[in-house]
Amino acid sequence: MTLISPKTALVSLSDKSNLDQLIEFLVNQEVKIISTGGTYNAIKEITDEVLEVSEFTGFDEMMDGRVKTLHPKIHAGILARRETDIEILADRGFEVIDMVIVNLYPFQETIASGCSFEEAIEKIDIGGPTMIRAAAKNFKDVAVVSDPSDYSRLIQEWETQGGISYKFRKELSQKVFQLMTEYNASIANYFKDISSNAHQYDFEKSESLRYGENPHQTANLLTFSNLKHKNIANADVLQGKELSYNNIVDADAAWECVRAFDEPACVIVKHANPCGVAEANSIYDAYDLAFKTDPTSAFGGIIAFNRELDKVTAEEINSRQFVEVILATGFENAALKELAKKKNIRVLCVDLEQDNPYPGVIKKVSGGILIQSDDTLIVPEANLKCVTKRQPSKDEINDLMFAWRVAKFVKSNAIIYAKNKQTIGIGAGQMSRVISAEIANLKAREEGLEVKGAVMASDAFFPFRDGIDKAASSGIAAIIQPGGSIRDEEVISAADENNIAMMFTSNRHFRH
Repeated sequence: MTLISPKTALVSLSDKSNLDQLIEFLVNQEVKIISTGGTYNAIKEITDEVLEVSEFTGFDEMMDGRVKTLHPKIHAGILARRETDIEILADRGFEVIDMVIVNLYPFQETIASGCSFEEAIEKIDIGGPTMIRAAAKNFKDVAVVSDPSDYSRLIQEWETQGGISYKFRKELSQKVFQLMTEYNASIANYFKDISSNAHQYDFEKSESLRYGENPHQTANLLTFSNLKHKNIANADVLQGKELSYNNIVDADAAWECVRAFDEPACVIVKHANPCGVAEANSIYDAYDLAFKTDPTSAFGGIIAFNRELDKVTAEEINSRQFVEVILATGFENAALKELAKKKNIRVLCVDLEQDNPYPGVIKKVSGGILIQSDDTLIVPEANLKCVTKRQPSKDEINDLMFAWRVAKFVKSNAIIYAKNKQTIGIGAGQMSRVISAEIANLKAREEGLEVKGAVMASDAFFPFRDGIDKAASSGIAAIIQPGGSIRDEEVISAADENNIAMMFTSNRHFRH
C-alpha cells in the first residue's frame, strides 16, 4: 500500500505532552491544523497556523462544549473513502481530513481521584472516541494518533519515508480499538460499581522495576486504585533500596503466610517458600524460633511479623543475619533507628487486613490464561478425623493445626515438621513426597533440632506407605494429611505399626 502525506490534521488533546514537537513538525510539513477549545489555545501559543473547529464547520459549539466536533463536515472528512467519496464531499463543500490526533478525557484518572458522580459523567468523552473510531475504521486513508508516545515514531517515519506507511497506520488503528475497549470497560465498571454501592477498582499506577525475575526481563508493578488498606503493592516503604520483582513476590508470600496466625508470629521466606515459621508469646520469641529452623536459608530472606516490631527484635535481626525485606504491622521508633543502621534493608509497614479487589489467581499459559479462586479454605479442628488407633494429644493437635497452616504456603510437594509451634524442617517443591520428607528431616538434623515427638504435615495424601515409614524412622509422633488415596488403608496400617497418630483433613493444599 502507498504512503500518505496528510494535508489536514484535526488535533484535540487532553494530554498535551510533546505538543510543541508535534505542532512544529506539522507546520513544517505545511499541514492545515484544525483544533478545539483548550488545545486550540495551546497551539496558538506555538503558531498562528491553526483553525478553530467552529470556524472550519461554520457551527458554534454549544451546551458548554458538549457539542463541537459532532458535525457532518468533521466526520465526512474523516470517513470519506478516497476512491469513491471525494465527489460527494465536493458537492457538499466539504474537504478530507487525513490525520486525527486526539486523546480522550481522563475518565479513569478522574474517578480515581474520588470525584463526584456528576464530575465523572462530565469526563465521559463522546466526540473524542467518535473521531478516533472513525479515523481508525478508515485507516487506509487516514492516520490516527491517540497516544503522545507515538509522536516520535510518526515524525521519524514521515521524515525518512516521505509519508506514513500503511503498516504503521494499521498499528495506530489497532491501538485505538484497544484503547476504546479499555476506556468503555472502565466506564461500564464504574456504573456497575455506583449501582451496587461497591468500590470501583482499576489499576492506578505502574511502577517500573529495575528488572524482572532475571536481569534480562522487564517488569512493572501495577497498583489497584481505591484501596482501603496498606497491602504489599501500596505498602508504606519506610526505608531501604528500591524493591525488586523478586522482593515483592517473596514479601507477598511471607505476608500471606504470617497473616494466617492469631498469636504473635514470624515467617521467614526465601525464594517464595517459608524456610522458618513460628508462633509464640512474643515477636522476639517467634523470630528466634523461626530463624533457628534454618539459619542458612534465612540469610538474604524476607521476614514478616503479624505485630509491631520492637527495638529488641530489630537488634537481634541486625546481629544475626543479612535480610532483604522486613514487614510488620508497625514499627517502634527505636526499632526504625536500629534498622536504619543497615540502610539497604527495605522496611515495609502493611495492614493485617488486606484488600482483595479481584479475587482469584491468574496464570498465563500457552494460548490462554488459567483463572481460579483463592485458596481461603480453613479446616477447623472439629473437622479433623483421626484414622489411627492412637489419638493425638492436645499438644500434638495444636502442632498439627500449626503445621497444616504452614503447609498451605509451601510449594508442593510440601512436608512440614513442627514442634511446639515451630517449624523444625521444611521440604518443598520436590517431585517426590518422600524426598520432601527427607529434606525436612535433613534440615532438622543440620540445625540440631529434635525431631522425636514432632508432628508432620503433608499438603496432599501419601500414595504409598514409604512416606510414613520415613517419618517413623525420624521420630515423628503425629501426622496430618488430606487422605483420599486408594492406599489409605496401607498408609493407616503403617502409622498404626509405628504408633503414630494420624488425622485426615479431607482437603488438600497444592501450591504450584
